[in-house]
Amino acid sequence: MDRREFLKTCLTLGMLGAVSRLSPAFAGLELPAKSKTVKTAKSVIELWIWGGPCQLESFDPKPEASRDYNGGHGAIPTNVDGIFISDYMPELAKIADKYSIIRSMTHPYNGHETATYLMQTGRVPGGGITYPAIGALLAMLNGGNVQYDLPAYVALTTTKGRFSECGFLGDKYAPFATRGNPAASKFLVDGYTPAGGVSKEDMERRFELLKELDTFGSFHENHPEMKAFDNAGMDASQILFGKAAEVFDLSKETETMRKRYGMNRFGQSCLCARRLVEAGVPYITINASGWDTHKRHFESLARIAPEMDRAVATLISDLHERGLLDSTVVWWTGEFGRTPKVDWDAPWQGGRNHFARCFNAMVAGGGFAGGKVVGSSDETASHVTSRPVSPQDLLGSIYERCGVDPSRPFPSNPLGLKAPILPASDPKTRLRELYL
Repeated sequence: MDRREFLKTCLTLGMLGAVSRLSPAFAGLELPAKSKTVKTAKSVIELWIWGGPCQLESFDPKPEASRDYNGGHGAIPTNVDGIFISDYMPELAKIADKYSIIRSMTHPYNGHETATYLMQTGRVPGGGITYPAIGALLAMLNGGNVQYDLPAYVALTTTKGRFSECGFLGDKYAPFATRGNPAASKFLVDGYTPAGGVSKEDMERRFELLKELDTFGSFHENHPEMKAFDNAGMDASQILFGKAAEVFDLSKETETMRKRYGMNRFGQSCLCARRLVEAGVPYITINASGWDTHKRHFESLARIAPEMDRAVATLISDLHERGLLDSTVVWWTGEFGRTPKVDWDAPWQGGRNHFARCFNAMVAGGGFAGGKVVGSSDETASHVTSRPVSPQDLLGSIYERCGVDPSRPFPSNPLGLKAPILPASDPKTRLRELYL
């Protein structure tokens, strides 16, 4: 880049650094009174299986059903007596004592956008208001825990793209999407690593050259605008060369640890999520693509399921080994499940479509018990047969584990909203049987 482009980049990065250090309270909004809910979790890792994972090939296998439903796949025992999961998940089967399964998730919406919005906000679109996703709200309330110059809400590596996840809270609480590929030789994170293959050493030399050439600034160093410009440059330097960039530098991990997670985008995203938890980031979401398997469902799973199984099992185990699982909620789900009956005809060739009436979720850590199953489905995972769990129930439980009372109203705001954080949220139907 030429000098003009470099100066613009410094100023932009400096502004980003300054924004990340602003108070969690934002203009016109007042934080609610402290909830009486006991706080057990400091961070949340959301494993968003984007597109909808099938319940039969995850946590609710049906080995006794016909091939038209189970595709010829069976169930394997876990390390918890009586709990079986899909044979696609051998690594997760080894640690079932550290997570709990919800087999009775249900809602009525089979479209990606509506279902995603519901699963993230507890609401159905409408009324001209976009409510914030759980990540944005927890980033606002718990952003003070963040170390260095990191954002409070990080998305690895893209946003969901279905709606504006910050909602009426504004862009300050939008997820910071890292972009880049964490499994690459160098994880290029927007705003935290130099682009274009420029090394850290080269960038440091450019900063020094900038100081030498900036004779105008040296003669006007006491001018308020020049001071602001210099501060922006220092902020940019701190971001590029400080602790924040190191959090995203996965080369700091041993080769053994990196291989343990799996040298692929999803596996290394899970490793990066653990590093972000260590740095105090309150909300991290990993948006895993490839699960909208309308066509050749089983062929797709043969490729992506082993990566997911290995990485999630390693993430939970790694957090446990480091003493972080008790203070970190890990939740796994998608916007819905897949149709129980396989469509073998052309053009689907063994595909499954959207299915919201009965699907799965998994929770671990952060005050949730392990080794338990909530709810059940019928012999083909087509209908919930006991303990239905709504998106509001699941979100409300996560909020409670994070010390937030979901029945409390949103902070006062320019829109004058008096609505509760979650609508129609009954404490009696939250997952309190899983609370430690």
